[in-house]
Amino acid sequence: MSEMTAFIFWFSLAIVAFAYFGFPCLIILVGALFPKRVAKQPTTPSISLIIAAYNEERVILAKLDNALALDYPAGALEIIVASDGSDDATEALVASYGRGVQLLRLPRQGKVFALNAAVDQAKGEILVFSDANSMYHRRALRNLARNFADPTVGGVAGVTLYTVQADSESSSHGEDAYWSYDNWLKERESLTGSVVSAHGGIYAIRRPLYPRLADSAVTDDFAISTAVIEQGYRLVHEGQATSCEVAVTTAKHEFSRKVRIITQGMRALLLRKRLLNPFRYGIYSMVLFCHKVLRRLVPIFLILLFGSALLASNDGSLFFYAAVGQAGFYGLASAGFLMRKMPWGRSRVFYLPFFYCMANAAAFVAMLKLVAGRRIALWQPQRHEA
Repeated sequence: MSEMTAFIFWFSLAIVAFAYFGFPCLIILVGALFPKRVAKQPTTPSISLIIAAYNEERVILAKLDNALALDYPAGALEIIVASDGSDDATEALVASYGRGVQLLRLPRQGKVFALNAAVDQAKGEILVFSDANSMYHRRALRNLARNFADPTVGGVAGVTLYTVQADSESSSHGEDAYWSYDNWLKERESLTGSVVSAHGGIYAIRRPLYPRLADSAVTDDFAISTAVIEQGYRLVHEGQATSCEVAVTTAKHEFSRKVRIITQGMRALLLRKRLLNPFRYGIYSMVLFCHKVLRRLVPIFLILLFGSALLASNDGSLFFYAAVGQAGFYGLASAGFLMRKMPWGRSRVFYLPFFYCMANAAAFVAMLKLVAGRRIALWQPQRHEA
């Protein structure tokens, strides 16, 4: 075994271990020693609830019913549906709905431009962005709004929960587990000052902080929510502002969705690269790097870790067992893939390794697309009945 092979093994192991264990521990420590809490107070500023829609006929009526049933003063809430060139029944359903819901009929340009148009029309002090399939808890808007009583807060990230349909493939259970972990991590990040970014299903920002985006090949929720931090405000986590979505039912669609989101997310990170400057943005720069850069690079180090362990397996028991352990893990992931439609595939022993490998494979494909200059400008939502 060469010294280089051993170095690659230990260095790759250190990167992977820090990404999944060291970083969360560091966040917990910083948040415990120097907690930055939010001065929340009950308040009801005027809110514009903005729903960008493309071919959402299966869920849009349920979404509007949900929006109008929210516990928020009717005179302080406006609802805007921005249709990005929908060619199904979405626009007709919204137009006939009435009850004060505003419809913007727009040409097909991309979600970013639909959001820009909706913000131009919005009158609320606070902008709340929602996906058409995100169903809000009754008090979600009140719980988002109370954070804006703190003048240092410019944006608030809510929590998206996932329900799994009975006929879903096991990847849906993996998606639910991932977002449960991500919400837990964001709660800890918020105590350090700001969460890394918001989930597009439910988040809010002060209207003057909205950035007019000119590139539809970026993830809108990341680009919009992180603009708050770039302008000197906090983006905080609100665990009591919840929404619910149905998890994507097939691994094929989930993989495609992840490739699109990660590809656009990397482009959005380039847009906000100034936030990686720790001399200006402090601990947040480290949080951003670990959450959005280091974790995207993990697939490369997983390949190096397995390859170096195999090369060195004949030279020592430690490397042999490391190679066997990784091979066993990937074997469970492969079994999880093969059994993704079967009852046994819904066991955590199988679906967690499968989903983990699928997510990292999507990140690897996304990196290749980014390097190749591939742009994904238009969105194709995969929706199910709300």
